[in-house]
Amino acid sequence: MRIPRAISSLIESFERLPGIGPKSAQRLTYYLLHVPQRELDDFSDNLTNLKKNTVLCSVCKNVGESDPCNICNDEMRDKTVCLVVEQPLDLIAFERSGKYHGQYHVLHGAINPLDNIGPDEIYVQALLDRINNQELMINEVIIATNPTMEGEATAMYLKKQLIIKNEKLKVTRLGMGIPTGADLEYADDVTLTQALEGRRLLN
Repeated sequence: MRIPRAISSLIESFERLPGIGPKSAQRLTYYLLHVPQRELDDFSDNLTNLKKNTVLCSVCKNVGESDPCNICNDEMRDKTVCLVVEQPLDLIAFERSGKYHGQYHVLHGAINPLDNIGPDEIYVQALLDRINNQELMINEVIIATNPTMEGEATAMYLKKQLIIKNEKLKVTRLGMGIPTGADLEYADDVTLTQALEGRRLLN
């Protein structure tokens, strides 16, 4: 049986999304066939505007509606502390907890040699440039990469590079509360709070 090209093309598009296998892609596509055209048009507009109406903050590399983003523009934030996360979703998790009031830096990934992702493929240099800027007054960097093999490797690399830039800089790592192998975006507020309060110096 030959599947209509419009259907097979959308299935292929869904399959390229993370976590979506062939069967899930087929179910999503055939589900959308029963959705009113008006809702499909809205869905299409939202996809079209996703990148058109968002920008990457030139300071922290978070995704927002303005540059600098609303967090970097907030004068009430603690400018002396910077929390480094892998993805924008991790930043959202910490903001949801309401327990952190400093600055952020989003790497957009972690060092992973097996996937050919080195420091140059993520926003490491942008972080080092911020630390090197004496006017920013950052005296502590909290490394909040995920407790995975890639996250730990990234944390150790960052610690070494940060200390080279500023020997007096306090570099800490999230404490107990985050299980090994877990993603920060799925952690609850209490767990994130415990991790922040129990952060430790990286030796």
